Amino acid sequence: MFFIISKILSFLFIPVTWIFILLVIAIILKNPKRKNKSLLAAVLLFYFFSNSFIMEEVNRVWEVPATSYKDLKTYDAGIILGGILDYDVKLDRMQFQRSADRLFQAVELYKTGVIKKIFFVGGSGSIEFYYLKEGMFVRRYLLLLGIPDKDIWIENESRNTHENAVGANEFLEKHEYTNGNFLLITSGSHMRRALACFEKVSLKVSPYSVDRRAGPIRRYTFDHLLIPNTGTLLDWASLIHEWIGMITYKIQGYA
Repeated sequence: MFFIISKILSFLFIPVTWIFILLVIAIILKNPKRKNKSLLAAVLLFYFFSNSFIMEEVNRVWEVPATSYKDLKTYDAGIILGGILDYDVKLDRMQFQRSADRLFQAVELYKTGVIKKIFFVGGSGSIEFYYLKEGMFVRRYLLLLGIPDKDIWIENESRNTHENAVGANEFLEKHEYTNGNFLLITSGSHMRRALACFEKVSLKVSPYSVDRRAGPIRRYTFDHLLIPNTGTLLDWASLIHEWIGMITYKIQGYA
C-alpha cells in the first residue's frame, strides 16, 4: 500500500501537474478576472520551474557532493541502487534512463580495482510490470561486459529506497559480509535519502554520488539564466520526489 501511495503522491506533487490543473481551471472559469489570474499563475509557475539556473542552485544545496577518485579506497563491493532502466517487452531489450550513470560508474570502478564486486540492489519499481526485475537484466548486461558471475551480487526484490537498504542488509547478513567496506553508488539528489535508509538498518557505507544535476561551476549565460528549459521540469519532478520521499520516510521511521 505504501508503495502505491508513494506513486500517487509523486504524480500529484510535480510542477507539470500543478500547471495543468491551473490551465484546466482557467478554461472552466467564467469570470474573466479569475480566468486571467489562473492563467498568470500557470505562466509564472512554468517560468519558475523551467529556469535552469534556479534548478541548478537548488540542486547544488540538496545533492550530496561527489567524491574525487583520489579520495577513494578499495572497497569489498559497490552497492548500486536500482531505478536505472526500463524494459521494452516488445523489443526484448533494456532502455537505460539517465540514472543509469550509477551502473556505468560502478563498472568503471570495478575495472579500475576500486570495488571488488558489483552489488546491484533493485527489483521492479512498476505497479503494472511487477514481474520484470531490474536485477536480472543488470546481471545479463554485466555478464555481456565480461564481468565474472562470482563478482556480481544481485538483490532483485526491493521496490524502493527503504526496501533497497533492508534487502541489501539481509543479503549481506546471509552471506556473512556485514562488516565489509562498501561504497554506496546512487544519484547525487537521491543520496541523502539513501544514506538515511542505510543508516537506519545499521549498514555502514561510504557515499559515491553520480548523475549530478548541479554543474561543477555556476553558469551565467543568457540562456541558462533566462530562457525556459522544459527539461528542467523533469529535474524538478525528480527533486520534489526526493523531498516527499524523505518526509514520508521520516514519518514511517524508514530514515
